[in-house]
Amino acid sequence: MPAHVSISVSGPFPIRIVRKGNLSFRASSTVDEHQSRSVKYDSLRILEWDKLCDSVASFARTSVGRQATKAQLWSLDQTFEDSLRLLDETNAAILMHNHGSFNLDLTAVDLALVESGIKRAQRGLHMESNEAMAILSLLQFVEGLQLNLKAAIREDADWYKRFMPLSGSIMQLVVNRVLVKLIQQVIGEDGSVKDSASPALKKARNQVQILERKLYQLMESLIRNEADDAALLEVSNVDGRWCIRSGADRQTSFKGLLMSSGSGIGSIAEPLIAVPLNDELQQARALVAKVEADVLLMLTEKVQMDLDDIEKIFISLTQLDVINARATYSLSFGGTCPRIFLPDEKEGSLMAESHGSRKKTLNASYPKREWIFYLPNAYHPLLLQQHRKKMQNVGQGLRNATAEIVEKKIQVENVAIKGGKEPDLSSSQLQVSALEHASPVPVDFFIAQKTRVLVITGPNTGGKTICLKTVGLASMMAKSGLHVLSSESAQIPWFDSIFADIGDDQSLSQSLSTFSGHLKQISDIRSQSTGQSLVLLDEVGAGTNPLEGAALGMSILESFAESGSLLTIATTHHGELKALKYSNEAFENACMEFDEEKLKPTYKILWGIPGFLLHT
Repeated sequence: MPAHVSISVSGPFPIRIVRKGNLSFRASSTVDEHQSRSVKYDSLRILEWDKLCDSVASFARTSVGRQATKAQLWSLDQTFEDSLRLLDETNAAILMHNHGSFNLDLTAVDLALVESGIKRAQRGLHMESNEAMAILSLLQFVEGLQLNLKAAIREDADWYKRFMPLSGSIMQLVVNRVLVKLIQQVIGEDGSVKDSASPALKKARNQVQILERKLYQLMESLIRNEADDAALLEVSNVDGRWCIRSGADRQTSFKGLLMSSGSGIGSIAEPLIAVPLNDELQQARALVAKVEADVLLMLTEKVQMDLDDIEKIFISLTQLDVINARATYSLSFGGTCPRIFLPDEKEGSLMAESHGSRKKTLNASYPKREWIFYLPNAYHPLLLQQHRKKMQNVGQGLRNATAEIVEKKIQVENVAIKGGKEPDLSSSQLQVSALEHASPVPVDFFIAQKTRVLVITGPNTGGKTICLKTVGLASMMAKSGLHVLSSESAQIPWFDSIFADIGDDQSLSQSLSTFSGHLKQISDIRSQSTGQSLVLLDEVGAGTNPLEGAALGMSILESFAESGSLLTIATTHHGELKALKYSNEAFENACMEFDEEKLKPTYKILWGIPGFLLHT
């Protein structure tokens, strides 16, 4: 290795690496808030966090809830206490699902209409009838939740504590029963204003019906008077005015106003004799609309009196839809609740919180022990989702083929035909079998407290990048209140940020070379990472000649080990990086297992091994 290596990259945040004796890595530390958030968001997109957010949001039952779910999962401002609260909410929702007495599905409540109704009321405008019905559904949903919660508590008082914090927030919501009854009295199940809502409304609607009957009878009479041509005429309606449609170009015995004439044969005319009645009908309908608006304004004024409570319910149920989405996702994919904690850097102990809002600090009364990053049999959530979808599609194809066989057998028996050829199921069965054997391979991570940098080696396409993404996604899931897709409860340090340099997307978008793009990304990460960050680096030191790449990789990893992050996980092909473990206890090695007999990777991690291991 040369005594002096100098590499610089132009750009807003240049990197300069100089080796004098030992290679050192320095990065610009002056980064504005916008750039900081940009690098964090870019790292999450590299990990495909956006796809996972879309998957979780799809379990929300309302459009408002889906948007709120994505916003919550993309939040970068969560504290450790926020993450604990989110996990407690998810756990409570799962308990409610398992209890079986609670309906957390908000499909029947149109939160978007509730929101628009609230905004109209705030501006002093009358609500639409469908908005009033949405508010009614909102209030009735809360009533049902509260009744079910009270029933569960009567069975066992401990349920209130087990369902916390959801039980507390649900019981704090205030529903005005008088308002519920008023909406029911005024708005029908079809969303229209009831006749009984106002004597004036009933009278106006009756007048409309009388005029429509008169007009219909008049139209029928005019058509009958056309004798042989009556079959070519029919009653029509144009902009609320009763007219007669002619099916051919012909003269009628009545005089009328031409209302419409299409490109085809025929026309629509309003008979002159019907004009006064049509005018009166328009006036009567306008009166109905005015009286309906008066009724809705009265109802809006009643809603305004409880607007603060309704807004709180709207916010709470939107949040409940978000929580239910997290819980349903976890139930659907078989996740387990992770244990997150903060490492106490001063004493080397843990600050942790047991779920259920009971906080503990490991101090002198608790045994000191090293923290670990523990992910047993953890699946990459997107790979598992893709595999399940493929299995469902192939399974549906197999079911369809089986149904076709049954149908053909019935047909053969009915016509007494023998020797008919049955459809072949072997193709679908082979697809199912192949998919079952090609299911995603879970990975195990067990990292001791003293480890600050984990170096993973292995062959190309051996699963190293998937491992990095699995760790990154699992850490974000735990931080965001999601269960982790592992075989048992994972132990994951709470990271303030998760940074990733994986692939070439970021360098291509900046019109930089692959090597320069990676240096630029790593420079930004190094500037913004803290002692509570997780850093994931794929193929560190790649993209240049092996000598400089190895020196660069060593400098980068040593920099992160000293003060750059709580934990850095890097993949590499450089053998020199494997030797860091033997000179620095902050380093640990692992490699991806390779099956020598089958000559292909197993996608499993082998720990403490500084290179490839052939499985025999």
